Amino acid sequence: MTLPVVLSPIADREFEEAASWFQLHAGRGEKFVEQVQSALDRIGQTPELHAPVYRDVRRVRVQRFPYNVYYRVLMDRIEVIAVFHHKRNPAIWRSWA
Repeated sequence: MTLPVVLSPIADREFEEAASWFQLHAGRGEKFVEQVQSALDRIGQTPELHAPVYRDVRRVRVQRFPYNVYYRVLMDRIEVIAVFHHKRNPAIWRSWA
């Protein structure tokens, strides 16, 4: 079963800012977007593969980049609450959950 994956406004903004940073500083913005999209596709296809890490929020790692995608599985969709650098304080994304 495949569910639609929807980014929250905060997650969408974080994702865009990270992609811009990678493009500006490393010329790898497109690759970052590809890897995040791959992570989003994986969670859309197998949303319960990853165990909850905080309440009902699950995490998938973005390959080749120091980022995680935090999401929750709802009845009709998957809600992405954060696209977040793994070194940042997790209390920040937890406040969005």
